[in-house]
Amino acid sequence: MSGHSKWATIKHQKGAKDKARGKLFAKLIRQVEVAAREGGGDIEANATLRTMYAKARAASVPIDTIDRAIKRGTGELEGVTYESITYEGYAPGGVALLIDVLTDNRNRTGAEVRSVFSRMGGSMAEPGAVSWQFSRKGVILVPRSASEDDVMLAALDAGADDIVDDGDEWRLTCEPQATEAVRDALEAAGLTVLSAESTMVSSTTIEVTDPEEAKKILRIMDALEDHDDVQDVYSNFDIPDDILTTISV
Repeated sequence: MSGHSKWATIKHQKGAKDKARGKLFAKLIRQVEVAAREGGGDIEANATLRTMYAKARAASVPIDTIDRAIKRGTGELEGVTYESITYEGYAPGGVALLIDVLTDNRNRTGAEVRSVFSRMGGSMAEPGAVSWQFSRKGVILVPRSASEDDVMLAALDAGADDIVDDGDEWRLTCEPQATEAVRDALEAAGLTVLSAESTMVSSTTIEVTDPEEAKKILRIMDALEDHDDVQDVYSNFDIPDDILTTISV
C-alpha cells in the first residue's frame, strides 16, 4: 500500500494527475452513484455514500455534479446500472494485484482487463488467490513535519491503531469505520490531513529493488488504473524511494 501511495504522489508531482483529472472525476461520480443506489441518497444515513461524497469533494468534483450522481443512484434521474466486480492477478515479479471494477458490461470489461495483463507481462488469477492477504483499513496521512506525540495524542483516542513513519508522512491505520473520526480528531487538533480513506492493505509486501522490474510493475498498475471501469487497484509492492523518483513510465 505504501509503495502504491508513494507512486501516486510522485505522479502528481510530475503533473500526470492533472492530465487524468477528467477520468478521475468520472470514476468518483460513478462511485457516488453506486453508493446511493445501494444504500440510499441520505448522506448522514449512508456511510459509504458519505465517504464517496467526501472523496469526490476532496478531488474538487462540483457539488451539483455529485448531487446529480446521487439522484441517478436513487432513481430520481435516469442512469446506468453498474455491477461491482473484483479481479485478482499478478504483476511481474509475483506482485499481487487486486482490482475493483464498476461496469455495465461484465464480459467487455473482463476481456479488457485480461488483455492488460497479457500485454504487460502479468497474469490473471483465480478468485481468492491474492485477496486473502488484503484487508480493509482506514489510512490517514499527516505531514512528517507534525510532531509524532501530537499526532498520537489526537489520533489514538479517536480510534487509530498504529502510526508509522513513512518518509515524508506519518501513516496512521485504523478500522475503516473509524476513518472519519480519526481525521476529524486530527483536524480539530490543528493538524493537516493530507488524505483519509478506507482502502485495502496487504499483510505482506514484496520488496522490488530492480529498477527495470519496478518499471514493469508501475506500467501495469498505470494501465489498469487508466481503464474507465477500474475504480481502484491495490498492490503489495515496496519500491524504495530512490528508485521510484527516477522512474518515468
